Amino acid sequence: MLPKVLCIAGPTASGKTKLGVLLAQKYNGEVVSIDSMQIYKGMTTGTAAPTPEETGGIPHHMVAIAGPDENWSAARFTAAADSCIQDILGRNKLPVLVGGTGLYLDAVIAGRTFAPGASGSAVRRALQAELEAGGIEPLLAELRRVDPEAAARLHPADTKRILRALEVYRETGKTISRHNEETRSLPGKYDPVYIGLAFRDREDLKTLIDRRVDRMLEDGLLEEARALLEKGISPDSTALQAIGYKELLPVLRGEASLEAAAAEIKLRSRQYAKRQLTWLRRNPDIHWIYWEKEQDFARALQKATEILTANGIQ
Repeated sequence: MLPKVLCIAGPTASGKTKLGVLLAQKYNGEVVSIDSMQIYKGMTTGTAAPTPEETGGIPHHMVAIAGPDENWSAARFTAAADSCIQDILGRNKLPVLVGGTGLYLDAVIAGRTFAPGASGSAVRRALQAELEAGGIEPLLAELRRVDPEAAARLHPADTKRILRALEVYRETGKTISRHNEETRSLPGKYDPVYIGLAFRDREDLKTLIDRRVDRMLEDGLLEEARALLEKGISPDSTALQAIGYKELLPVLRGEASLEAAAAEIKLRSRQYAKRQLTWLRRNPDIHWIYWEKEQDFARALQKATEILTANGIQ
């Protein structure tokens, strides 16, 4: 019998945090954030990390645990999240996984490991130097020779994943395609019950995202981005490449207006929400709860309770 965990998934602004807290309160649970950006300190506003008031007294793990100058890999994230889940289970509580980073959620549930490789390694630095000296084509040609499956899957403009695939091969002698195939064949680590949140009409989600961006700016998102720069965080850091921060950097440099940046943040956030939904809809095990014009959390809690009861969580 695999340990039961509850997963609350959905696009940005869909209400995951609030429903996760309500269910954790009802089922003696603790929340594990599965969000690649909420791990960073000093980014509460832009990442919509839960405030002390929003946590409702429920412990939240994987929130504000890393410095914004750190670069966390998927492997490091999933290992840390798994440790939190094991700790919660060890105290006879229900892990409630909340987040919209689908790759990380899938990896945590499956107990999937990631191929070796680290930012700043000698192999990574060598690949980056080759990219800067000769462009992506020679590297893509190498990938076609050693891992044609990965090369066919990747767009030539996706330099990050091309370098990653070559890094894995050069470090291990094994292609990333083979590694992924081997990890997919492993049995899962947990028995998840998935609840997904989405709006019946996507236009309502777009409206809510736009309103949330406006509220983030009112709550000091620009000042939060400025504070990170003043602490010496590089504009090229993973943290400052997050949606909501990257678009404000030209404003802080005096190169763009706040109005233009706000419009860009809204656009990027809506595009991200679409990608999240596309990823999540590939999972046939998600029980979807659809919002109408407004988010009715009393109804969602009732519906979620029915789903959990039917799936063995009491």
